[in-house]
Amino acid sequence: MGPLKGMKVVEMAGIGPGPFCASLFADLGATVIRIDRPVPSGLGTPRPLEFNLAMRSRPAIKVNLKKQEGIEFAMTLIERADALIEGFRPGVMERLGLGPEDCFTRNPKLVFGRMTGWGQEGPMANAAGHDLNYIALTGALHATGQKNGPPTFPMNLLGDFGGGAMYLAFGVMSAIYEAQQSGKGQVVDCAMVDGVASLMTSIYGMFAGGLMTHERGTNSNDSGAHFYNVYECKDGEWVSIAAIEPKFYEELLGYLGISQSNLPSQRDREHWPKMKALFASKFITKTREEWRTIMEGTDACFAPVLTASEAPEHPHFKERGTFVNVAGVPQPLAAPLFSRTKLALPTMPVSPVSIAPSDILGEWMDDTEIEEIIANGGVE
Repeated sequence: MGPLKGMKVVEMAGIGPGPFCASLFADLGATVIRIDRPVPSGLGTPRPLEFNLAMRSRPAIKVNLKKQEGIEFAMTLIERADALIEGFRPGVMERLGLGPEDCFTRNPKLVFGRMTGWGQEGPMANAAGHDLNYIALTGALHATGQKNGPPTFPMNLLGDFGGGAMYLAFGVMSAIYEAQQSGKGQVVDCAMVDGVASLMTSIYGMFAGGLMTHERGTNSNDSGAHFYNVYECKDGEWVSIAAIEPKFYEELLGYLGISQSNLPSQRDREHWPKMKALFASKFITKTREEWRTIMEGTDACFAPVLTASEAPEHPHFKERGTFVNVAGVPQPLAAPLFSRTKLALPTMPVSPVSIAPSDILGEWMDDTEIEEIIANGGVE
């Protein structure tokens, strides 16, 4: 099920954005197989497999890429795939004999997706790093945080998943579309630093136009403005306000019981600290649920700040079916939604030793080939 049914993707086991990108393809119906190591790499944040949801919706198979039989098996899958996704440091796939030129010889239309932090080239290309380092280099981390405070970590959403996995998925799909026209595959060099820089495009425009300053917490979209902020409520919970436009701001003032007479202009930065204090004094008088009753669903641009435990129970998500419970683990359904092509429920991550190779490879090759590969030691 799903709009990508019939597409085949080979994933080289990795961490963070690579697996999440592969899960996006799998969730939308592509046939994805993960080539896993015989021994775990020890990279990334340790966690039980059932809670590593980036590994969901696809099988994994153990392959020893230090053996020629393992390399040949991997190449057998690659020559039948539309795309390959790998997240090794630059040069690793080439040293294994699975680099782009090796693969293009066997599959000229292959899209070779490469996911790294720094990119395949550049003075930092071979350095170790993680999401925080990548967003630091782009200017995104410096721009995030409260006034007079340190830069604030946006978890690893921005680099790993926004600038990494999503750009890799879009790049791979673009290259697959182009390969259908040209008959030729190509390398997609997806660097998280490039992706995050791209996400910052409009922000760079605002800096260039003098519409933002480099002082954190003083701009309209970084907690500097009273009308685009979060406020504590009587019960210690929080709400968010984003009434940027004048007509929405006017409605917000009405719900807060603030008269517009003698108020400074909404965009008068000099008065933003005083207005934040005024807003804070209003929001602290009621609980989060009381404010929800007053403002939720209005044009005041309001939403409660929910925990990850609370979010799946919100009526909006309930009606849209945004979250599902699979094997006792609440998790988001695939996104976006399609009007005609329905999506299957995700399946839980599985260990590469929990499914027989013959059950995994049926969509890739016939029974005779499977038997030969197992006999030759191509899979562990």
